[in-house]
Amino acid sequence: MAASPSPPPRGCGSGVSALYYNLCDLDAVWGVVVEAFAAAGAVMAFILLVVLLASVPFATASGRRSAAGLQAGLLVCTLGLFGLALAFVVGRDFSACVARRFLFGVLFAGCFSCLLMHGVSLNALSRRGRGYRGWQLCLGAAGLWAVEAIVNTLWLVVTVARHPVSSPDLPVPCAVSNPDFAMALIYVMVLLLAVPVAAAASLGGGRAEWRRPAAFLLVTGLLSLGIWAAWVAMYVYGNEAHGEPGWDDPTLAVALVANAWVFLAFYVIPEVAALSGDGKDPQAPAGDAYPSEAAGYETILSEQKNQSSQNVYVENNGFTMDEPNTAGRPVSPYSGYNGQIRRCVYQPTELALITKGLSSRMDIPHESGPPWVTSASHPQVSRSPTAQPDETRPVPGQSYGDSGNGLRVRPLW
Repeated sequence: MAASPSPPPRGCGSGVSALYYNLCDLDAVWGVVVEAFAAAGAVMAFILLVVLLASVPFATASGRRSAAGLQAGLLVCTLGLFGLALAFVVGRDFSACVARRFLFGVLFAGCFSCLLMHGVSLNALSRRGRGYRGWQLCLGAAGLWAVEAIVNTLWLVVTVARHPVSSPDLPVPCAVSNPDFAMALIYVMVLLLAVPVAAAASLGGGRAEWRRPAAFLLVTGLLSLGIWAAWVAMYVYGNEAHGEPGWDDPTLAVALVANAWVFLAFYVIPEVAALSGDGKDPQAPAGDAYPSEAAGYETILSEQKNQSSQNVYVENNGFTMDEPNTAGRPVSPYSGYNGQIRRCVYQPTELALITKGLSSRMDIPHESGPPWVTSASHPQVSRSPTAQPDETRPVPGQSYGDSGNGLRVRPLW
């Protein structure tokens, strides 16, 4: 007689597969808590990635802009870590065990490679004042990450396809001992040890502006090192010593989510905040939402006051006689302002010069009279409004040919 299937745990429905009991079991809440933190971390990592990409065009410091590619790569790998937490929460099957064994080392190698290359860049910036370009840092991080990807691929092929470990209760990828799983991550541990070393070397530089990111990088490396030391000790020795093999999956899941949150809280958030505030002027007031050169009443007054002392515009003296004299008139501060900055000066063309010359000739009074009247040198005579026409008649005692106004009349007869 076949045994009846066991009832689902409290919190799980009858239609839920036994593979996903850890996601709904209220008696073993570690799966629910881990998955909740993983979901919140995935949302936070995605928001930070969008903010980072939007802040890159406004950054002015070349050292921070060059490290933006590393931070974007770290955020992508951190998103992968939060997603990988689901593989450790659900039960063991072929696909879940393959994802665990391959992606655990590959994703952590990507994170530590980005951190290590950022430490190398900070070391160069703090000591030489000039770091590496962004493509050089990304290429170095990709090279370090590719080593772990190749090692994990070969290890997975050898242990699964060539020499599988048979187990009647577990699928082939899951039948791997805990020490073998930890030994496959030796290269990742080397990268992890190199991160705090590079950060500590950056703190010894002579430039103080790069010590703050180096300090955050050092804290991130030390916390990650502590998390890894704890889970390796529990996974390899502690669980077996206490006779609790069921703690293996919670140990790896908690370590993965905790380390991913360390990346966000102690490294990504300070770097994104520094990159976002890098393009702002530190001398500008906090609440100034308008430009400092806005056109206002005081600005127009100061510009008109300084026009006489600042030789900004070149004036053409040939047209000064035609302009009305407004020196004695009150001038409004908005009289010469049209909302635009005056940058061009009027330059008369040849046609304008010729026209002005003709008009000036027409304005000259005709002093030359008939051909029989000749002009003589005479002083300027002021035209008085009370002068009578009789003033131009000959005065007794004066010669016949002189009219008194400097004109000599020559009779034709």
